[in-house]
Amino acid sequence: MVQGVLIKDGIIQNVNPATGELIDPPVPVTTASELSRIIKSANEAQIKVWSCMSLPARISLLRKAMSTVENISDELSETITKEMGKIAAEANVEVKNAVALQGEWLDLIEEANADVHLGGGEEGEPESVIVRDPLGVVVVLSPWNFPAGEIPLLALPALAAGNTVIVKPSEVTPLSGALICQAMASALPDGVLQVVQGDGEIGEQLVTSEDVHMVAMTGSSATGKKIMEKCAKKLKRVVLELGGKDPMVVFADADLDKAASDAVANSLFNAGQVCCSVERIYVDRSVKPQFEQKVVELAKSWTVGNPSDPDVKMGPMVTKTQMDIVKDQVTKAVDMGAKILYQSEVPKQGGNFYPVTVLGDLDQDMTIQKNETFGPVVALSTFDGSEAEAIRLANDTEYGLASYVYTNDLQKGGRVARKIRSGQVGVNCYSLLSAHSKCPWYVLFFALIQFSLRHRGASSQNTNLYTFLGWGTRCRAWEAILGWMVFVHFLVRLLLKNVPVYMYRYSQRSCFLAVPKSLVFTDNAPRA
Repeated sequence: MVQGVLIKDGIIQNVNPATGELIDPPVPVTTASELSRIIKSANEAQIKVWSCMSLPARISLLRKAMSTVENISDELSETITKEMGKIAAEANVEVKNAVALQGEWLDLIEEANADVHLGGGEEGEPESVIVRDPLGVVVVLSPWNFPAGEIPLLALPALAAGNTVIVKPSEVTPLSGALICQAMASALPDGVLQVVQGDGEIGEQLVTSEDVHMVAMTGSSATGKKIMEKCAKKLKRVVLELGGKDPMVVFADADLDKAASDAVANSLFNAGQVCCSVERIYVDRSVKPQFEQKVVELAKSWTVGNPSDPDVKMGPMVTKTQMDIVKDQVTKAVDMGAKILYQSEVPKQGGNFYPVTVLGDLDQDMTIQKNETFGPVVALSTFDGSEAEAIRLANDTEYGLASYVYTNDLQKGGRVARKIRSGQVGVNCYSLLSAHSKCPWYVLFFALIQFSLRHRGASSQNTNLYTFLGWGTRCRAWEAILGWMVFVHFLVRLLLKNVPVYMYRYSQRSCFLAVPKSLVFTDNAPRA
């Protein structure tokens, strides 16, 4: 059971978080015999059909697959709102962004999978060509917070590379996952893209299957650790995008209006249920009163209620379990001295509604500053205004997903951004939405592998470009040997329950030697 979702008599109890009512139609859990058949057909389709097609042919079919999603946009958006409580406007944007992947993003995937001619071929000269081979069957374990958006982000790179894909949507949003998968599958050969339903038990059967060759998961760090441990026994490749506790640093010289606006919007979007939500805000104490006042005034405009109501800016939390996690963190923080600067009204009856909350005077020792909150809390604390203190506080976490720095001195912003340990750093912007479409997002922090290639707020695993980072690959022999040595060392330590508390950094060319980080600036001023 995850997020409090029950399975009764083989049926997922799919509950509307705004009303508490069961959602129709019922979703049966995939049986063991069905699962075996699906895995077998995925392997047969991969070997006999899908991998035999040319890259351009596969890309063409994938464009058609995403076009079919456009035909069910309204139904899909409405289902997302019913299943997870996302407001209608945000659900519409999620589906629209998913459909848009058929354009530039598939172009990038095709480019990444194309053969690379290194030279030679003249008379008497050997010709060297890098080609990308698919792995086989890839399992996609998709999250509930973006039930339509994350599936194509994880599945399209795998499919383009010639793999077949089995998707298990989160049991919190089974209908949304089924809708988009079935729409995409209708444009593809039989067995190329299939969907199964169930909880962690079904997920474990997929992960441990001898006939599954790679696992891609977006979700919690705890689940990611379990998946990695299972895959380590067979050295099975994994792509994990895990949790976050993203910091935002606001220096005294920042545009406080913009910083406050971004702080509120990116703390409360999707009820704060985003892996790269702003969860820790460090404000130069010299501007604390002004900043807190601006944040509170902005937070007051976030009305909570029925997610189908166009006047509502935030719906319910996805489950009571998740709501209780947020409530517990806030209560403990207040007990330890934090101040509630603002809490909104919520509907009085029914639903998992939690108020928009602004907290001040937070301390680093509080649980809410350490653990992922995943809820609608704007969490404010102060620092002494120095670059060193800003960097120390931002890096005081077991996570390393994204970070944000606000200052009108972009040289200072650049210096701080380079020293913050996270996959992306936005300077005066929310990097996920502002970054160039080719910006990578690679993070390996405290033994939690989190890496993906982000495109305008969308993620995909590196499409078999580099050893260990892709869906299928070849690279230089010395790179492969070095990478495997480090990778095996890590896996041995993991199996012995002796995980090293340091970072292995890896790059696009040298596998594990350095990790690329995206720095995103909002104007053309000089950088450090």
